[in-house]
Amino acid sequence: MNAPALDAEAAYARLRDSLRQGLAREPGRIVHIIGIHSGGAWIAERLHRDLGLQTPIGSLSSAFHRDDYGRRGLPAEMKSTALPFEIAGADIVLVDDILYTGRTVRAALNELFDYGRPRRVELAVLLDRGGRELPIEARYCGQAYPLPSERSFVLSRSPGHGFALRIE
Repeated sequence: MNAPALDAEAAYARLRDSLRQGLAREPGRIVHIIGIHSGGAWIAERLHRDLGLQTPIGSLSSAFHRDDYGRRGLPAEMKSTALPFEIAGADIVLVDDILYTGRTVRAALNELFDYGRPRRVELAVLLDRGGRELPIEARYCGQAYPLPSERSFVLSRSPGHGFALRIE
C-alpha cells in the first residue's frame, strides 16, 4: 500500500479551509487561537493572519505539564506561554502541528486550565499520524498520514513562512 503524498502546504490549505468552514457555521462566534510551541505556534500565526481574526493570538508551552517531563527534560529553546486575553469563558481553537499519542495536547490542556476554564476548546492540527494513547481527536485536520512509531515527522518553516514536512 502506498502512503499518501506528503505536502505540508496542501495540508495547511485543507486545515485553513476546514477551520474557515467550521467558523462560518456559527456566525458571530468569537474565537481565540492558541498555538502550542513550536510548530503549532507557527501554524496558529498563519491561520490567524489568513482567516483575518481580530482577537489576540496566544501561544502555549506544555513542557512543564508533560507526563514524561523527567525523561525528556526541557526543550533546547524554551518558549514561554503568552495568553493576552482572558481564558475563563473563552472559545478557543488550540493548534498543534502533529497529533500522535495525544500527550502534548493533554499537557497543553493542563497548562491552559491553569489560566482559567474556557467555554470551549477545539483542536486543529496540520497532520494526524495516528498512534493515539489518549482519547484525543482533532476537530480540524489538514491531513491524516499514518506513520510507524519508529519514524517521526519534522516540520520546518521557510523564510516566506511556508511549511515543509519530512520523515526521519
